[in-house]
Amino acid sequence: MSQKIEQPYAYRRRELVEPDWTRLPGWREVTAEQWASAQWQRANCVKNVKQLRALMGDLLEDRFYADLERDQAERATMSMLVPPQMMNTMVPATGVFDDGVMPSAGAAFTDAFYADPVRSYMLPVFSDRRTDWPSHPFATRDSLHEHDMWVAEGLTHRYPTKVLAELLPTCPQYCGHCTRMDLVGNSTPVVPKLKFDLKPVDRYDAMIDYLRRTPAVRDVVVSGGDVANMPWKNLEAYLMRLLEIDNIRDIRLATKALMGLPQHWLADDVVEGVGRVAAVARERGVSLAIHTHVNNAQSVTPAVAAASRAMLDAGVRDVRNQGVLMRGINDTTSQLLDLCFALQDEASITPYYFYMCDMIPFSEHWRMSLGEAQHLQHSLMGYLPGFATPRIVCDVPFVGKRWVHQVHTYDTERGISYWTKNYRTSIESDDVEALSREYVYYDPIYTLPEGGQAWWREHGDSDSAHADAVAAAEASRVAAAAQHEEVASHAIHA
Repeated sequence: MSQKIEQPYAYRRRELVEPDWTRLPGWREVTAEQWASAQWQRANCVKNVKQLRALMGDLLEDRFYADLERDQAERATMSMLVPPQMMNTMVPATGVFDDGVMPSAGAAFTDAFYADPVRSYMLPVFSDRRTDWPSHPFATRDSLHEHDMWVAEGLTHRYPTKVLAELLPTCPQYCGHCTRMDLVGNSTPVVPKLKFDLKPVDRYDAMIDYLRRTPAVRDVVVSGGDVANMPWKNLEAYLMRLLEIDNIRDIRLATKALMGLPQHWLADDVVEGVGRVAAVARERGVSLAIHTHVNNAQSVTPAVAAASRAMLDAGVRDVRNQGVLMRGINDTTSQLLDLCFALQDEASITPYYFYMCDMIPFSEHWRMSLGEAQHLQHSLMGYLPGFATPRIVCDVPFVGKRWVHQVHTYDTERGISYWTKNYRTSIESDDVEALSREYVYYDPIYTLPEGGQAWWREHGDSDSAHADAVAAAEASRVAAAAQHEEVASHAIHA
């Protein structure tokens, strides 16, 4: 009898478990009522090393705190802000995605804390970062050029029918890999943050005025920052104004706090308010959805599932997840599928996108190559329902989201990929070559073969590398056009 060969990934349903917060010394006396309070969660966020020490007691060794302090001083693009809900999912010891054993205080717990995927992007430390290429030579504060495409302060019009409305510059939690690190959060020693010039009421008025004057826009992503940090009455008022505009057919609320602070979305006033907005949206034929941001399966707990279902019960059409592909957090097939099944099966959250980590400063240790992303996309296929199979996308500067297999040409030696697009952004109305030009994206240099790394060591400290990449893109475009003409000519003669 032939031996049965196992599938590359073995599915099994896992019941969600809320980690026991009293296992952490600073929360041994915290009651379930306190834990369920959004106000308590906000008041007890970890904002500095002193507060982390008070929470962890004797669990962590001093080496971790020294590592964290150095990162905060020399590398961190985001200030420290971790809600209790997220802290509690680090080294959870629930037996769901681990062995269920709480590591002993000292070296064992410290090692486990270093290895934890949630810790590694919410509390990055200096030793996490690469020392050879901590930043890519062409990393920028606003890597997607969203500010360049502002049509009103905080309103980015990049796609023909869609806009991004940044209502506020704060979140309930600050992620180390934040793509809007130039605007969101407090200044850090290495990143002085930009500030909005207008008062909120004037910014919102300018956004609404633009949308009323621009009937081509049908889809508004309401973001920030995180809309969970906006007083609900203010957010509801803004959403009701959007719903008065006939051409707006889709509204998406962007909030990582559905996972990081589910207590906010479970609060009675928020649930009732969402219900009011959802009822008006449904009456007017507008799709109202929530987009959250979960990167690892151990972040999906019963509280997160309850918040998602509360939103769906209130009338939100869909709750979808947009994660970020990051090394050490979700860079394997099993990690991604474990996350997708936890979301889909247990929390009614649809896996939607995984973005490749953007080219912001000090993110190289998280970023993965395009080739690695393509492999992961291939490995995900066939396990999940088609509607819940996430697309891995590369957010290409001046282009937008592109499925990783849509790359036009790819120089794997130098890690340079070339992309095309089929529409103009709001700053390209007079650019006749926008749709024929190739746009450039770069792999992390440490992922390249030695020849490619040597090339970057020689060229990477100046603009010559970027110029060479752009020149190569143009040569590739010309060659492709010539080949297309030759094929067409043969077809005609045939």
